[in-house]
Amino acid sequence: MKLFALDGSQTLGAAVARVLWTTLAPHEERDFEGGEHKARPMTGVRGEDVYVLHSLEGTLEQSANDKLCRLLFFLAACRDNGAASVTAVVPYLAYSRKDRQTKTRDPVTTRYVAQLFEAIGTDRVVTLDVHNIAAFQNAFRCQTVHLDTRRLFCREIAALAGDLPVTVFSPDGGGVKRAQLLKEAYEAETGAAAGFGFAEKRRSGGVVSGELFAGAVEDSAVFIVDDMIGSGGTMLRAARACRARGAAAVHALATHGLFDAGAEALLAGGEIDSVTVTDSVARARQEAEARADERLRIAEAAPLIGEAVRLLAEGGSISDLLHTPG
Repeated sequence: MKLFALDGSQTLGAAVARVLWTTLAPHEERDFEGGEHKARPMTGVRGEDVYVLHSLEGTLEQSANDKLCRLLFFLAACRDNGAASVTAVVPYLAYSRKDRQTKTRDPVTTRYVAQLFEAIGTDRVVTLDVHNIAAFQNAFRCQTVHLDTRRLFCREIAALAGDLPVTVFSPDGGGVKRAQLLKEAYEAETGAAAGFGFAEKRRSGGVVSGELFAGAVEDSAVFIVDDMIGSGGTMLRAARACRARGAAAVHALATHGLFDAGAEALLAGGEIDSVTVTDSVARARQEAEARADERLRIAEAAPLIGEAVRLLAEGGSISDLLHTPG
C-alpha cells in the first residue's frame, strides 16, 4: 500500500500516516506559467494499492477546481503507471451540495464530479460526512465509502454538556436525519436520554426565511449539528432561536469548518458557547491555532480516516468501525 497526500492536505495526511504506522509516499507538484500544473509519484506504484488524500475546499491559493484537477491528474498518473488500485480519500468533497435540480436548468454537479473520478479509472472514493449521503452514493458507479463523525461528536457532547440535559438540534429540515442519528448514537454510547429539535429554513434568491421551531430546549445544553460551516449564518440563526426559547447553553458541531467570509460573527459572537469541527480541511486547524480562546475546538479526523484506510487495505469491515448494521 502507498499513501500520498497532495499539497494543502499534507498535515492531515501525515496524521493519517501516523495512525497507519507509516509515512507519506513522496510526490512532486509543479506549477507552470499560465496556471497549468503537474503532479507525479516519486516512488514506484506498480502493483500497489494507492491511496491519495486531498480535501477539495477552496482557498486563496487554490480553488476547489484547482484541487479537483490536481487530484484527478495524480490518480490517473498512478493508474497509468501500473497501480493495482487507486482510492481517492477526499475528506471534504467539493460540489456535494449541488446534488439535484432546484431551479430550471440547474446543473447536478455532484454527478458530474462523480463522472470525472470514474473517467480516470478511480476504484474507490472515501469521504467524510457529505451533504447528502443518498445523493453521493447514487452519483457514483465506482465503490464509495462514507465515514461519519457521530462517534467523534458523541465525545464532544459528553465533555461539553456537564450536568445539563442534552438536546441535539438540526438548524434546518434537510439535516433532521443527521441530527436524529447523532442523538441515537449519543444515547447508545452514554446511556443517557437526549432531546431533539429542528428549525425551519427556506432559502430563495439568497433570502432565508422560515419560522417553524420544533423541540423543547429550555434549560438544556443544545448541540446544533450540521455537515459544514460556511459563513455560519445557518448556525447563528438556529442558535438565536434556541437562546430565545431558554436554552442554557448552545454549542455548534460541524464536520467541515470552511469558515467562509462572515464566519467571524459566529466565532466571536455570544450566541454560541463553543464551535467544534474536525480538521477535514486545513482552514479549520489554522483558524483554531490563530484564536486565543478555546471556543473553537478541533475533533481530530485522522484516527477515523486512518482506521478506515487500514480496514480497506486489509479487507476489514467499515460497518464495524462505524458501528452500523452490516
